[in-house]
Amino acid sequence: MNYLVPEWEKQSFVQLVFPHKETDWICCLNEALKTFTEIAYAIAQFQKVLICYWDENTIKHLKHKNFIFKKIQNNDTWARDFGAISIKIDNKIKLLDFKFNGWGLEFPSNYDNLISRKIFQIHKSYNFVLEGGSIDTNGEVLLTTSKCLLEENRNYPMSKTEIESFLKSELFVKEVIWLNHGFLEGDDTDSHIDTLARFVNKDTIVYSLCEDKNDIHYNELKKMEKELKKTKFNLIPLPLPSPKIYEGERLPATYVNFLIINNAVLLPVYEDEKDKYVYDLFCEIFPDREIIPINANVLIRQHGSVHCISKEYFNEPEQIIIR
Repeated sequence: MNYLVPEWEKQSFVQLVFPHKETDWICCLNEALKTFTEIAYAIAQFQKVLICYWDENTIKHLKHKNFIFKKIQNNDTWARDFGAISIKIDNKIKLLDFKFNGWGLEFPSNYDNLISRKIFQIHKSYNFVLEGGSIDTNGEVLLTTSKCLLEENRNYPMSKTEIESFLKSELFVKEVIWLNHGFLEGDDTDSHIDTLARFVNKDTIVYSLCEDKNDIHYNELKKMEKELKKTKFNLIPLPLPSPKIYEGERLPATYVNFLIINNAVLLPVYEDEKDKYVYDLFCEIFPDREIIPINANVLIRQHGSVHCISKEYFNEPEQIIIR
């Protein structure tokens, strides 16, 4: 059976790309490195971590038997979006490398677009733009947003029908669910699905919900909820954290941007009154996994969170890291 591998299958390692002074993290580099380090050590309790870096000074303090280091030049740190995508063909993991163009030509991407093909054994490369954060799967169904995949600076002039046909063919999914509503203020990605709605198992989707009628997100997230209720899946709402403001800007804080790893889930938290409720809820959703809270307040200053900066892989590292 050929299929797109869901995040909860047994992983071999997670890729992180560490920030340095030439990235946009220069505004808060030390704080960002502290958070990246916390995440690296949290993952290393359970599995290997491939740490890509450009400046040796940013990683010289890191020591763990599960750390694998690879020096490679990068524009930024969002491994989710320029990392390779795993499919299983005849019971073997294969890696697909899609084009990354800085979220529709918004930001430089010349180095990031080359990272996967420089370090991994790639099964197939595409000129099609597809960011990992723009899709989510249970192995059979693909969940995505119209705002992102149909944005004109990605794959225009391909139509929605053509894009859906391409995704079904190349990712071996049986169905594509397009959400036409939902966004987060401060998001640079044109509504990536991994900030809005995610599978937590084959039959269940968690999603961002806003109950404050005075919040800018209220109407769009309610419309998104109505779309999700038309699907066959069990639904679990996750509240939006209270507004997080930095330098006068609302940041895209969401609990949906969690990372599933072997025997654990890294849950972004925001020093928010809703953190405890969501933590307890995740303990119920994932009874067989440890829930590890990660303070993501620094990450959202650059408009992403825990899932955005990480990319899971299902091969042994020594088998696919080629140079």
